[in-house]
Amino acid sequence: MAQPRKRTSLVVALSLVFVLGHSAAAQFFETRGTYSAVGAPEFVSAADLNGDGKQDLVLTAFITNQIVVLLGNGDGTFRPGVYYPVGRGPSAIVIADFNRDGNLDLLAADESDDQIGILLGNGDGTFQPAQETSTGVGTLSVATGDFNGDQKLDLVTANGGGTCPCFSVLLGNGDGTFQPPISTRPPVISSVVGVGDFNRDGKLDVATAGQSLATSKVTIYLGHGDGTFQKGLSYLIGSSPNGIAVGDFRKTGKLDLAIADSLGPGISVLLGNGDGTFQQPVSYPTILPNSVTTADVNRDGKLDLVAANFGCVDRSCPAGASVFLGNGDGTFQPAVMHAAGVEDWWAAVADFNQDGLPDVAIADNLTDAGIALINTGVVSFSPSSTILFPTQLVKTTGIPQIVTLSNTSASSLSITSISVQGNQFQLGSGTTCGSSVPGNGSCQIAVNFMPQAKGLKSGLLVVRDSASTKPQNIPLSGSGTVVTLSPTELDFPPTKVGTQSSPQSATVTNIDSAPVNITSIKLTGIFLKNYTETNTCGTQLAPGGSCTITVTFVPLGTGERDAAVTITDDGGGSTQAVALSGTGT
Repeated sequence: MAQPRKRTSLVVALSLVFVLGHSAAAQFFETRGTYSAVGAPEFVSAADLNGDGKQDLVLTAFITNQIVVLLGNGDGTFRPGVYYPVGRGPSAIVIADFNRDGNLDLLAADESDDQIGILLGNGDGTFQPAQETSTGVGTLSVATGDFNGDQKLDLVTANGGGTCPCFSVLLGNGDGTFQPPISTRPPVISSVVGVGDFNRDGKLDVATAGQSLATSKVTIYLGHGDGTFQKGLSYLIGSSPNGIAVGDFRKTGKLDLAIADSLGPGISVLLGNGDGTFQQPVSYPTILPNSVTTADVNRDGKLDLVAANFGCVDRSCPAGASVFLGNGDGTFQPAVMHAAGVEDWWAAVADFNQDGLPDVAIADNLTDAGIALINTGVVSFSPSSTILFPTQLVKTTGIPQIVTLSNTSASSLSITSISVQGNQFQLGSGTTCGSSVPGNGSCQIAVNFMPQAKGLKSGLLVVRDSASTKPQNIPLSGSGTVVTLSPTELDFPPTKVGTQSSPQSATVTNIDSAPVNITSIKLTGIFLKNYTETNTCGTQLAPGGSCTITVTFVPLGTGERDAAVTITDDGGGSTQAVALSGTGT
């Protein structure tokens, strides 16, 4: 089985408790949007950064040394990211008001140097340039709390990435700056930290986990209330701990721990005794969990666990989010996997579409993306992510895309309305969904794309039903073009090696009233050298004008020799392509 890429240790940070509602309902997470976060994101966190009541996202861009802020629209979708430079290798984020001005600030832990970066918030979703503070060592994980009772937020960091495999406390000054770190070396390398009052004395304690050689442990440090700690007991856990969630899984007032053991066997749950000690861990299997957090996913009043699964590099096991429904007694049901992404490092939980259900955001390291998974209750959509339409000639209608709506409950689902936002899209005649869907039934929604102008167009399919108090939105995307190709494929007869075929031609036409600028016309594909191409297009195609691309097949070997001619232009939907096929004999 393939493994997540490891540096000194996998990326880690504290997972906070998130609880919504108390009435029972089934749960289904579905991918509803993928958002660019260039730079190999390894961590994601959510909060309302601009005070508009809508949850926003912050991701780390590890390779490009930045963090990415995506403001939420309140309907489960997000605006394009804004990038802020920080130190080298940001590995974790904390969102809190460090300078006590009422605006949320961002703190980025930098694994590849000895810095943490503070970005003070302006209250409108923008941030001031990062102010770097030395931790003395590379930081893998960071959490915040008031460790000395002065009403100023302090930091605790896990420093397994540096010269001292310690955890450190940096006392806050209340103005966004911090005092020098006070470091403590635990029994194993400190890779992740969690914070809570584990012995119920009103003073914050620290749980730190890590691995040295073949031994993985979590160690409890009990706070004195002045920023210093007394070492408690250590507990053996699964391999390569990478995330900690703290919560009261039994509603006893005693804090429990859930730890993501990234290399197996899964999630370790340690139930607290309320005196700073814990029961021996119980493991819940899931493959390659990189992080774990808590939420009441199905709104039954019991905390559940949500893990981000890295996914096998050979694709033999999926990436995505695993949900362990809580039984309310400190035990959990087997994991239910919601596949999403390719190599997922972290998951955050918040209500992104304001329907009272906790949703999930995932940082997908391989595809440079933040992925939004919406909790749809009893409604399932297929496809569930952005509906992509083929490039369409302006002022014409393409083949409709079909969305299947399934009612996964035994009871009837009422549909209030189905509509499309965006004047480039409309409901199609193939829509079969009416005012209700029977239990375990399904219906179809057809959506047409009719671009009125060239370029990328976006919209929303909006469904209002009895499964949610808020509309359920599926993004729509397609490009309109004013450039036509005829034909779009040139199929050459079998041709003897060393000879050439008769030439064939494709016509490029600009149907617009404005010129189209052509950047390039070229052969592409692994067999491009088996063709020659000439054209009459030049660098600009006049309004209503046409030009000709002429291709000859000159096989250099036997067998199928497929390639393409690609045209790059500003007519919308670029690049266009003419497929080439021929067989050498």
